[in-house]
Amino acid sequence: MSEAGTPARPEWWRSTTIYQVYPRSFQDSDGDGVGDLEGVRRRLPYLAWLGVEAIWISPFYPSPMHDFGYDVAEYCDVDPLFGTLADFDALLAQAHALGLRVILDFVPNHTSIEHPWFKAGRRRDPDKADWHIWRDPAPGGGPPNNWLSHFGGPAWTLDPVRGQYYHHAFLPEQPDLDWRNPAVREAMLDVLRFWLRRGVDGFRVDVISQIVKDEALRDDPPNPSWTEGRPQFERLLRIHSGDRPEVHDLVAQMRAVLEEFGERVLIGEIYLPLERLVAYYGEGLRGAHLPFNFQLIETPWSAEAVGAVVEAYEALLPPGAWPNWVLSNHDRPRIGARAGEAQARVAAMLLLTLRGTPTLYYGDELGIGHVDIPPERVRDPWGLREPGLAVGRDPVRTPMQWDDGPNAGFATGEPWLPLTPDWRARNVEAQARDPASPLSLTRALLAYRRAHRSLVFGYWRRLPAGPGLLAYAREDGSERRRVVLNFTHAPARWRLDAAPARIALSTFCDREGEAVGDELALRPDEGVILAE
Repeated sequence: MSEAGTPARPEWWRSTTIYQVYPRSFQDSDGDGVGDLEGVRRRLPYLAWLGVEAIWISPFYPSPMHDFGYDVAEYCDVDPLFGTLADFDALLAQAHALGLRVILDFVPNHTSIEHPWFKAGRRRDPDKADWHIWRDPAPGGGPPNNWLSHFGGPAWTLDPVRGQYYHHAFLPEQPDLDWRNPAVREAMLDVLRFWLRRGVDGFRVDVISQIVKDEALRDDPPNPSWTEGRPQFERLLRIHSGDRPEVHDLVAQMRAVLEEFGERVLIGEIYLPLERLVAYYGEGLRGAHLPFNFQLIETPWSAEAVGAVVEAYEALLPPGAWPNWVLSNHDRPRIGARAGEAQARVAAMLLLTLRGTPTLYYGDELGIGHVDIPPERVRDPWGLREPGLAVGRDPVRTPMQWDDGPNAGFATGEPWLPLTPDWRARNVEAQARDPASPLSLTRALLAYRRAHRSLVFGYWRRLPAGPGLLAYAREDGSERRRVVLNFTHAPARWRLDAAPARIALSTFCDREGEAVGDELALRPDEGVILAE
């Protein structure tokens, strides 16, 4: 049984549901086919209606857009593509008026090659000469070590101006900062303060585990599990190029800055095994409030595998640490693509009934799955650099579909990426009218979660279930709910551990109030919440 471990007055981020907005793809307000901050502001009433309580906005900072905003040229402004600082302030004010918290994306590992800090460093200006990671060529020539870029190829580029190599964990246009430099640390912590003073409620920190590298730049060892057809960067075990012990002190420093401003949340992007992931809660829980848990993205979609990873995660959490769960994001295939539309409903019930803070990805509430991108419309730099590996992220970044009007109500001009083939039916307006749609199910789950403390703060306990079924109880004082999920495409039965019960909610949205005796009958791909 997992530990509830909530304080007398829980922090807001323990009970909230986070919704990720990819601003390029949420709503265009000016007709250029690319979403913007004013578009996000106009759609805030929808998010309040849906029932989420916080939004995380992917980067909108000035950028040459080599990696669509994750190559930042200025940390304390807004790219004209997305609007202005005044647009951001208006968005933030309206979000707060609607009761929505706003979390920003912080990108501390690397800047753009166009950032003034990098330009000064390549000229060897004294005050910026060592703000990025610069090294001489290896004795025999070539890069200083064998580190690989996430997007394919070496993680080092020789700069003709400075005559040294610079390190980039991603594109050559994204040089890594040297966080061992105290001046870099202070400058980046001041970036957090800039946005906190404007009133933001927290940050999701991009690749937080990679911001410190091995001081001696030792080679990463080969990965014996790598096979042809996998991304190039997986050829090595990243034990020196990331997840260094020193990183935890830096995460604690970020956390301390947030605490200067009261109750804010620090979320870390961390793709690591569970036993290494939980270290990012920090000593004495002084690290990230929520080290992002991507296990539902990476685990095979079966009751047995998912149940095992939930149990393992709960067992590894430090005392008092608060769990969190993510089904999809802007980098990985959507749950609808991985598990299919029918099982995406089961996944939604899983996400919103597990213990911890859930994060929803825009469009998942519509059941959007894989979207084919014609070769001539591929935009993602990773997909363009490794085209044969199906690593491109464009299929998960397609425009939000609002109605059956031109361009699904997303833009008056042609959207920057294609819509789904069925957008005339798969949109917010159509699904809001259908009480059994994926959107209606998501909204019902969010409302039910908010209304029942057991689903927010209660203990989690796995219950015995047959093959293909995952069952668990959520308990808080006298309130108890049981969740039973059928991961198969066949009918199934589950014998209740205590009877009688009634169905509070089915993923088919059609069995509310149905009495259940000793045995629950489940249809294929069905999940239910049982009330006592």
